[in-house]
Amino acid sequence: MKSLAKSFVYAWQGLLYCLRHERNMRIHLVIVLYMYAYLLGFDFFELNKIEFSIIFIANAIVFMGELINTAIESTIDLVEKKFRKMAKIAKDTAAAAVLVGAFFSVAIGAALLWQPDAFKKLYDYYRGNPLMVFFLVLSLAVSFVYVMAGPLTIRAFITGKPKRADDDTQKGASK
Repeated sequence: MKSLAKSFVYAWQGLLYCLRHERNMRIHLVIVLYMYAYLLGFDFFELNKIEFSIIFIANAIVFMGELINTAIESTIDLVEKKFRKMAKIAKDTAAAAVLVGAFFSVAIGAALLWQPDAFKKLYDYYRGNPLMVFFLVLSLAVSFVYVMAGPLTIRAFITGKPKRADDDTQKGASK
C-alpha cells in the first residue's frame, strides 16, 4: 500500500513540474478553468451529461498529451546533449500530438458550445454587472502573468529571492 501512495505522490509531482515549467500546460489549465467556470458556475450554456463528458474527455486528452510530451522531451534532453536530427523529430512529433489534441478539443468545444442564446445571456450579464467586467479583466491579467511568467518567476518576484538552481529539477522523482 505504501508503494501505491508513493506512486500517487510521484504522479502529482510530475503534474506540478509540468505546470511550473511548461507554458503550454499553463495555457491549457487557464483555458480549462475559465471554460468550466462558465459551464458550471453560470446558467448560460445548455449541455447534457454526454456533451459535458465529451468536453471533459477532450480536455483530459490535451492534458495527457502535454504531460507525455514533457516526458519525451525531458528524456531526450537527458540522453542527448547535442543536436541530433532524430531527437528533433521525436520532440517535434510529440509536440504535434499535443497540437492535434488541442485543435480537436477546440473543435469539439466550438461544436458543443456554439449557442448564440448563451452568448447573448453572457453579454447581457456583463453589460448589467460592470463590477463583474472589472473582475473578469483582473482575472485575465492575473492569468496572463501566470501563463507567461510561470509560478517560479512569480515566487521569486514576490519573495525577492532569485530562482533556485533546484527549481529546474524535480525532487523525489520515481526511479
